[in-house]
Amino acid sequence: MTEIPGLLKSIPAGALQPVDCGACGSAERSVKFEDGPFSVVTCKRCELTYVTPRLGDAALIDDVYNEGYWSSDSAKQRGYTDYRADQPLYLKTYRRRLSVVERHFPEAGRVLDVGCAAGYFLKVMQEEGWDVVGLEPSDAIRPHAQELLGEKNVLAGVLGDVDLEPHSFDLITMWDVIEHIPDTVAAIREVGKLLKPGGCFLIETQNIDSRAAKVLGKRWQHYKHAEHIYHFNKKTLGAALEKAGFEILEAGPRLGGKYVSMGFIAERAGRLHPALSFVLSPLNLMRNLSIYVNLYDELIVVARPRSTDS
Repeated sequence: MTEIPGLLKSIPAGALQPVDCGACGSAERSVKFEDGPFSVVTCKRCELTYVTPRLGDAALIDDVYNEGYWSSDSAKQRGYTDYRADQPLYLKTYRRRLSVVERHFPEAGRVLDVGCAAGYFLKVMQEEGWDVVGLEPSDAIRPHAQELLGEKNVLAGVLGDVDLEPHSFDLITMWDVIEHIPDTVAAIREVGKLLKPGGCFLIETQNIDSRAAKVLGKRWQHYKHAEHIYHFNKKTLGAALEKAGFEILEAGPRLGGKYVSMGFIAERAGRLHPALSFVLSPLNLMRNLSIYVNLYDELIVVARPRSTDS
C-alpha cells in the first residue's frame, strides 16, 4: 500500500499507472518537478503539461471524488474544505460570471453543465429562466444538486455514457472540469454532438502559463496531482478544441476570479509557507466575510463547432 498525498486513504500502489501525453500520445517529455509518486511533466511534442503516473479512469471516480473530496481535511492537496457550506460564495461568483453567457445569448435557452457538482452554476441559470440539466458522476455530491435543482434535472454519469438527445443544448459548460477528464478531445467531440446549431461551449480551467503559476512554481494552488491530471494554457487547450472541430470565440482571465472566505485565504496561504497559515489564522474569525479574488491564473474560453459550410 502507498499513501498518495492529499487522499484520505491508502490505495494499492498498482492503481497508479504511468501515462504518455493524453493529447498527442508522445512519451517524450521534460520534468517540471516531482512530488511524492507523481511527476508533473511537459510534452516535448505538443507542450501539454500533465501528471504521471495517475489513477486509472475508474479509480478517479471511486477514490478521488468521494465524500472526502467535497469535505476535505487537506484541501491544499485535494478537493474542498466544505463545498456545501460555500454555496453562497459560489452563487455570488456565478452571478458575476453571467456576463460572459449574456454576451453570446441574449435570451435564455437550454444548458448542460458537465461535472455540475452541487449545481450552483445551474441554480443561477435556472433563476435566469434557463432550462437546466446537470451531469455529475460523484454519488457524494449529486444529491445536493438534485435537491437544489430538482431530481430530474441532474443525471448520474460521465459525458458519453449518458443518453442525451443530440443537438439539444444551446450552451454546454465545464467549470473547473476539463483538467480532470482523461480523454479531453473525446469529451469535446461529445459536446459537439449535443450542441444545437449556433450553440456554444464554455470552459473554465487553470492556466499554467499565468504569472501566478510561474511565480509560485510547485506551490501553485492548482497542483493537486490526483485530480488535476492536465494543466492547460491557451495554446494546448486551443489545440484540443481544434482537433475536436471547434473554434475559439473568446479566451481570457478577466472573469476567472472567485468569491472566497477569509478562512480560505488563510488556508491556501499555508501552501506558500506553513508560517503564513499561523500568521493569518485570525482571518478564520472572519470566516463569514468574503472577498473577490482574481489571480488571473484561470482561463474562461468560449468556443463553438467550426462551420462545415463550404
